[in-house]
Amino acid sequence: MTDRSTEPRYLTGQCLVAMPGMQDPRFEHAVVYLCAHSAEGAMGIVLNRELPDMPLSKLMEQLNIPLTPGCDDMPVHFGGPVEPGRGFVLHSADFMADSSMLVDSRRALTATLDILRAVAEGRGPRQCLMALGYSGWGAGQLDGELRDNAWLVVPADDALLFGRENPRKWHRAIAKLGIDVGKLSSSAGNA
Repeated sequence: MTDRSTEPRYLTGQCLVAMPGMQDPRFEHAVVYLCAHSAEGAMGIVLNRELPDMPLSKLMEQLNIPLTPGCDDMPVHFGGPVEPGRGFVLHSADFMADSSMLVDSRRALTATLDILRAVAEGRGPRQCLMALGYSGWGAGQLDGELRDNAWLVVPADDALLFGRENPRKWHRAIAKLGIDVGKLSSSAGNA
């Protein structure tokens, strides 16, 4: 019989929620959707940090892609500190390109201009979040941070992923666990 308590638990498709004592200011009060997590490492997109002065209209203008009305007020997010000049679109799986990576049955990630053109033309995915950069962890790094209680794990939902209330996403994610934020300790430890 196999002891399942020692098997790794991979969290692809889940959200990480930074604990109040997060030491890295780039992730303070961050909610990160994990697009991939395996023995080789992890990759995710920060869901609740809009880039100041970078609406989608400005990004598309820089790329010479004309927008249809309704797209121009979409925010562009800080996806994470890795490759901050590279664009990523987290989206519903109703749109798939050859370059899209299916995260789970409902969500995908695409990092090509094709999806930006599709969004601009009104033929893109039903739901999407634009981001520059991503959050990345090397082999075992995220697992260590989870053991050190740097992150809480919550199930992803469309409001966390695609909702526009970015300042409330961290509190909303914590509330999904039924935790009173005021009772969370800012110091990590293990029992």
